[in-house]
Amino acid sequence: MTTALDLLRRVTPVGLRRAIGRWRSSRKKLRLFGDRAPLVPAVEEMFDGPGSLEEFKANGEEFLRIYRDLCGLRVDERMLDVGSGIGRKTIPLTQYFSADASYDGIDVNASGIEWCAKTITPRFPNFHFQQIDVRNALYNPLGTRESVDYRFPFPDRSFTFVTLGSVFTHMMPAEVEHYLSEIHRVLGTGRCLISYFLLNEESRRLIRAKKGAVDFAPLDGQWATTSPVRPEDAIALDEDYVRNLYQRLGLKIVRVEYGSWCGRPDYLSYQDLVLAESH
Repeated sequence: MTTALDLLRRVTPVGLRRAIGRWRSSRKKLRLFGDRAPLVPAVEEMFDGPGSLEEFKANGEEFLRIYRDLCGLRVDERMLDVGSGIGRKTIPLTQYFSADASYDGIDVNASGIEWCAKTITPRFPNFHFQQIDVRNALYNPLGTRESVDYRFPFPDRSFTFVTLGSVFTHMMPAEVEHYLSEIHRVLGTGRCLISYFLLNEESRRLIRAKKGAVDFAPLDGQWATTSPVRPEDAIALDEDYVRNLYQRLGLKIVRVEYGSWCGRPDYLSYQDLVLAESH
């Protein structure tokens, strides 16, 4: 049955409806983010996670708590964010870091880097962003460099804290190994927090029982994917392989928090989080 609201929508010009939608979105941004609202992209531009203002805010606040409470993030850290996206986890840090801190975000996706450089850096000059021209089937298919031999654009021991959120979940084992060696190179005495889909006895059992949100195969090897046609869609790594890799590179794992992705009832976040130290 046609309602009065349906009729009103039909007779309202498209341009006016869009203007009303933008006004409503601006009002919601201001309510949710206060004076940080201009830093928040439009929902349709949120390529790096759930697409709503509420989820954007919740995810950013979740990881600020994790950085602070799990990793002991200080207000004066030198932080590198590999896969910094469009500011989802960066914006809360603008309220947490002091002027003595530094933040560098790198990403293969040009649109996210452009947005953050345009909106965040002018207000917070200790936050820097740059695109890395590394090929990725999902986010930069025309990239000219391969991730297995890409050198991060920073000197040795530049940072005290390095994080990667949902980066290694889209990379093959050889790429992960090289990136982790680069993380160890640019990390001085400090910590790194990296998210994974880890394959272990529990997660394999839950996947076979169809309890999880992600269906990986095969489950008996070093790695697994959801798409043999485009493996980068989602990649899981065997936990023993990951632990041995850290040990070989000289990174000491100090904590693993398993995620909800495979159907666990108890979890800290969606993906598995590995916190390690470097000296």
